[in-house]
Amino acid sequence: MRRASFSEMNCSVAQSLEIVGEWWTLLIVRDALFGVTRFDDFSRRLGIARNVLSQRLDTLVEHGVLVREPYQSSPVRYDYQLTDKGRELWIVINALRQWGDKWTAEDGPPIEITHDDCGNRTTIEATCSECGEAVTYDSVSAHPGPGAHHQSVM
Repeated sequence: MRRASFSEMNCSVAQSLEIVGEWWTLLIVRDALFGVTRFDDFSRRLGIARNVLSQRLDTLVEHGVLVREPYQSSPVRYDYQLTDKGRELWIVINALRQWGDKWTAEDGPPIEITHDDCGNRTTIEATCSECGEAVTYDSVSAHPGPGAHHQSVM
């Protein structure tokens, strides 16, 4: 069953899901964040069907998350490089990883993140960009922004 498009929904979460909401897509971005750039490497690491991978990569390129850069001319082959837009998905991937570590990793986290500056294992914590205090679900409220038309969902 194919889901309906969220393209008409005035919601940043829904619009983001239009680009990265398909379940293979964030795994492709995850691997790109780990330095994978070539089609065959994505295919081998993920075990994804080639036609599905091709569609997902095309979508990510179309939306400016990745760019194609030729590395071979005959036949033409491409590296897929993350753009700034793509690298900013790191925080999303990390949030999902931390949630999965807490709620699904029975034997403990499969990977741990180390902060290069101090050398310690770390987790990413949400803080207020203005005052630096911790931000949780219970400590914020949503209000219409400049892009709200009628009734907008966060």
